[in-house]
Amino acid sequence: MVGVEETKRNALQRFYASGHLHFATFSCYRRRPYLGTVPARNCFIKILDEVRSRHGFALLGYVLMPEHVHLLMGEPAYSNPSKVLQVVKQKVSRSLCQMESTFASGSIAAPAFWQRRFYDFNVWSEKKLTEKLHYMHRNPVDRKLVQHPQGWPWSSWSFHAKGEQGLIRIDELTPKARVAQKPHP
Repeated sequence: MVGVEETKRNALQRFYASGHLHFATFSCYRRRPYLGTVPARNCFIKILDEVRSRHGFALLGYVLMPEHVHLLMGEPAYSNPSKVLQVVKQKVSRSLCQMESTFASGSIAAPAFWQRRFYDFNVWSEKKLTEKLHYMHRNPVDRKLVQHPQGWPWSSWSFHAKGEQGLIRIDELTPKARVAQKPHP
């Protein structure tokens, strides 16, 4: 059975336990560049890796931008993507608020570090997987942060383009796992 999580506000539905990958996007509060420094992005990577190990989900792609994050992830073994992202967001905000001087905007005087919600798109096909990876990896180029994706180490581009591990281990989607993906509901 496919698990459906509904939020009370605006009846947002999330489809879990479907065998799909999830393309998740979440933003800093009012799109402030709280991830605008190297130490802030590196801290995020460290925490993401710790949470991934603890909750048992595959990470197939990512990009960290100064004010938002994209993750392409499998479903966690012990939870669901909403709970995992809640843990990531809480740990990152606590850690970075303690390192307040690393923020591009100076200090955190905002009522929150992250926007409350996140966007979740079920990735059910090889075509969508490729589309989402390409979108993520082009993000720093489109925003004129670098001229080529290889210049932005806070993404999975080096793994997908050159087979090299970057700042965090990227999981491969094996042919067996691809076959196991279920069609879109």
